[in-house]
Amino acid sequence: MQSYTTIRGTAVAEIVEKKSRFIASVSHVETEEEAVAFLERVRAENRMARHNVYAYILRADGRIRYSDDGEPQKTAGMPTLEAIQHAGLTDVIVVVTRYFGGILLGTGGLVRAYTQATQAGLAAAEKVTVSRCVDVTVHVEYALYERTLRCAEECGAKVADSVFTDEVTLSLLMLDGTQEELLKKMTELCRGKERIEVSSPYDAPF
Repeated sequence: MQSYTTIRGTAVAEIVEKKSRFIASVSHVETEEEAVAFLERVRAENRMARHNVYAYILRADGRIRYSDDGEPQKTAGMPTLEAIQHAGLTDVIVVVTRYFGGILLGTGGLVRAYTQATQAGLAAAEKVTVSRCVDVTVHVEYALYERTLRCAEECGAKVADSVFTDEVTLSLLMLDGTQEELLKKMTELCRGKERIEVSSPYDAPF
């Protein structure tokens, strides 16, 4: 699986253009149901707004949706979508709520405002790179702890936890496909007496 970039949680940002308020609400979503639920929540919170423009991109089925929500065609939803695409993000929805300030912006002004609002919302969000990962649990005696840490670091593993009992249990996060080198090093270090468990691969920020 190739890595991909998304955001963690939600974020909000606002810009003002000729007295119109543009509020970008951003969320991580993985299904169309989650995207629609977030859109409806933003709409419910902004009932007095004239427009709630949205765009989202989902990895599942490569699904892409956007709406101008009453703004002139291609002046709102498409610029919002293009800003998400330009940022290289997926599994993301952006809803841009507009409170009209009484001054018409024209098509060019709308495109700029929706683009800038989306960019501001995405800038406020925490980006994460998601990759195919495995959890590796290593049990070693105390005398091998420091050398095990060095082996893990050399193999690109991230230490999630260390538990000290009558032995040391290290919980490691690794990119799937990189664990074989660690297993080889640990076999040499422990002279075949190593105890290691490797989880099934799963998607996680790394």
